[in-house]
Amino acid sequence: MALFKVETSRQGWYEQGMKFFATAAWGTEPALRDELRELRMRAVKCDRGGVHFQGDLLHAWKACLHSRIALRVFLPLAEFEASSEQRLYDGVREINWQDHLTPKHTLAVTAFCRSSSLTHTNYVAQKTKDAIVDQQRDKHGERSSVDRRDPDVDIFVHLKKDVATVYLDLAGESLHRRGYRKQTVEAPLKESLAAAILRLSGWDRQRPFFDPMCGSGTIAIEAALWSRGVAPGLSRDCFGFERWPGHDKTAQEKMAELRQQARDQVSVEGPKVLAADIDERALTAAKANAKAARAKIDFIRKSVMKIEPLSPAGMIVTNPPFGQRLEADKNFYDDLGAALRKLKRHRLAILLSQRRLERALKLKVEKFQLLFNGDIQCRLVIFEVNG
Repeated sequence: MALFKVETSRQGWYEQGMKFFATAAWGTEPALRDELRELRMRAVKCDRGGVHFQGDLLHAWKACLHSRIALRVFLPLAEFEASSEQRLYDGVREINWQDHLTPKHTLAVTAFCRSSSLTHTNYVAQKTKDAIVDQQRDKHGERSSVDRRDPDVDIFVHLKKDVATVYLDLAGESLHRRGYRKQTVEAPLKESLAAAILRLSGWDRQRPFFDPMCGSGTIAIEAALWSRGVAPGLSRDCFGFERWPGHDKTAQEKMAELRQQARDQVSVEGPKVLAADIDERALTAAKANAKAARAKIDFIRKSVMKIEPLSPAGMIVTNPPFGQRLEADKNFYDDLGAALRKLKRHRLAILLSQRRLERALKLKVEKFQLLFNGDIQCRLVIFEVNG
């Protein structure tokens, strides 16, 4: 029995009250919630792994275009009990796929399973695909081809406690891929995680900004683009939903309007953004990436141990290197803390992998947020240097 099923038509895409789910890296959900509220999404609510919101299809398009923190934006089509492969197959087949997919369009299906009778994600994806193409054969005498690399329509199945939710993925390629990362150094941050760190840091987008250990420049680039209101989706030629069958001429015109509005909102100037690193190779990569992103950043080669106060006092956000011997790391952080304690009236946000390294800084913690950098649990620690 279906718990819910969304019935849409090409004329019904712009109805109010449609439900969406924007996914995010673990720990960044509060930042995404605040971002979506700033974008004036409706009924915004945090959940594990993402944020729910409501609106019409234009709201979801706007989220894809403007969100710096979301990884994907999902439209739920149906939710139903799926304790067996037959029930999964039947539930998927009950969805009216001709509103979302024609035999001329390619598809790909991915799945997630937890605490359910069906435990293999690839098998769940396969059965979902079978139900879709079998319905197409019955109705049209032909079916969509599977394209796992670059499909026209991405479908995602979430199976938890024997309840399946079937989604359409509006993003297509993950939203964290901005397209400006031309060169990298070891273990770069995802762009979406860097954006979440910036929002969680409390930076007001007006005070001077400095990343003194910039690596390939992701934090500084995201800061420069965010402060000027450059929508991250403007670097994309096409989102996944723009390849859907229902994305007709009217929809194309509406999306063109959203893109033009985003361009019109970009500020020519922003606050001063600086980035430094002692590694020449890292600076070369950061400069190349900033140029590709059209981000306005002043780069300098300098050791973080020689850091100087900003004028006026500003925001320091950085992701220090880690992963060497613990004692060597501790000695580095002892010296780093001594350098940072000279930055009176500055606000600091530092991504740290170990509490011992945090204590080595000898700075008073204002607050922290647990985050995952890949599969490494970290703490984004906020400090205020008084004086």
